Amino acid sequence: MMDIYMSSISNRMNAVMKVLTIIATIFIPLSFVAGVYGMNFDVMPELHVPWAYPVLWLVMLAVAGAMVWYFRKKKWF
Repeated sequence: MMDIYMSSISNRMNAVMKVLTIIATIFIPLSFVAGVYGMNFDVMPELHVPWAYPVLWLVMLAVAGAMVWYFRKKKWF
């Protein structure tokens, strides 16, 4: 009985770890992009383009959407 209980707890923990890993995998590239564009550099040419901010948001949403689509396609999420 103890082995069955420990096995079920282990399986549940693996499922939780899988979800947390997927969430972290989606947010790591977004954090990188936000960190690069959050720096106070004036030499970045795209900072002076008026449509650069919405394009950055679209790129970040596209990356997150593509990763979610890929994970769902592989039946990981």
